Amino acid sequence: MEGIDLSFLNFITFIGVIAALVQILEMILDRFFPSLYNALGIFLPLITVNCAIFGGVSFMVQRDYNFAESVVYGFGSGTGWMLAIVAMAGIREKLKYANVPSGLRGLGITFITTGLMALGFMSFSGVQL
Repeated sequence: MEGIDLSFLNFITFIGVIAALVQILEMILDRFFPSLYNALGIFLPLITVNCAIFGGVSFMVQRDYNFAESVVYGFGSGTGWMLAIVAMAGIREKLKYANVPSGLRGLGITFITTGLMALGFMSFSGVQL
């Protein structure tokens, strides 16, 4: 396996470990410490959102961006994240009133929707400006 550069897996590994640990912690707190789970409220899922920020910062450090490039990249990443979340929220709102098969309701249709959105965004990777 020599000669294969797998350094890109650093980001995926860090983010995956953080997100998995937060989800496990959230399930444990919900099951065994419901009062603490309710007190923390929205803050546990926000830790997972911070993984996206960590990924963006790590990407900028790895690419050795200067200050101006970092500002532009940070603004673009934040805007893209906001647009993706707003689009996902809008689609989920529409799906509340749609006739979704019972086996796909909830998380199933959300995964399918997210996958289709990801395919749409992947189409931009072939665009050369």
